[in-house]
Amino acid sequence: MTNVVLITGASSGFGTEFSRIFASKGHNLLIVARSEDKLTALKKSLEKRYGIKVFVLSQDLSIPDAAHRVEEFVNENNLAVDILINNAGFGDYGRFVDSDISKLSNMIDLNDRSLVEMTHTFLPSMVKNGKGKILNVASIASFEAGPQMAVYYASKAFVLSFTESLSEELRDTGVTLTALCPGPTDTGFSSAAQMPAGRFANMFRFTKPLDVAKYGYIALMKGQVIAIPGILNRLAIIAVKLLPRAFVRKAVGILQK
Repeated sequence: MTNVVLITGASSGFGTEFSRIFASKGHNLLIVARSEDKLTALKKSLEKRYGIKVFVLSQDLSIPDAAHRVEEFVNENNLAVDILINNAGFGDYGRFVDSDISKLSNMIDLNDRSLVEMTHTFLPSMVKNGKGKILNVASIASFEAGPQMAVYYASKAFVLSFTESLSEELRDTGVTLTALCPGPTDTGFSSAAQMPAGRFANMFRFTKPLDVAKYGYIALMKGQVIAIPGILNRLAIIAVKLLPRAFVRKAVGILQK
C-alpha cells in the first residue's frame, strides 16, 4: 500500500504549490482536478525532480458522487490517504439577484458539499489509524459578509465553521484539521470569478500562492486549527471582530462595488 497526500484543485494556484511542497518533502501524491493535461504535466515534473510517485485523477468534484469515484481510484491503486488537502473551489462576482443560479449551485457543490464528502470519505481510516491531517482552504472571507459575492463568502464561512467543529470533535484522536484563510492572492481567482479591475480582491493581492501554501503547510504540520497568512490579513480580521457587523458589511459592499 502506498501512502499519499491527496490534493484537490491541484492543476493551478494553491493546489499546484501544495503539490510541489509535499513532493519536495518526499511525499507521494494523488492530485485531482478537471484538467488532465495540467495534472499530467505536473506529475512528470514532480516525479522527475523529486523521485516520488504521483497518481493523477481527472475528476470534476462538483458532480454528485465524485468523492466515491475518488475513493474507488484510491482502492483500485492500493493507496492510503494520510493527508487530505481540500483546495478545490471557485468564486463568482455580481449581485445575487442577477446571478446564474446554476453557477451558484455548482459553487456550493464544489466549495462545500464536495469538501464535506471528501472529508467524510477519508476521515474514518485516519481516525482508525490514530493519525492524519486535513487542510481545508477557507478565506478571510469566512469572517465577514460579502455583498456582490454573497454565496462565495457564505461558502467559505461554512468551511471555517465545519473545520473548527470537527477539530474539536476529533480532539485526542491523533487527527488534526486546519482551515487555511488566505486573503486576496495572485492565483487567477479574480479573473475566474469575473471580477472587474479595481475591486478589493484585485487591489490588495499582497501575497503569492507559494507563500500561502508554505504557511498552510507549516500550520497543518503543527496541527493549527485556523491559519491566517499575512500580518495585514490578521489585522483585518481583528478589525472585523471588533467593529459592528453592520459597519463591516457596508464597508465590504463599498469595496466590492
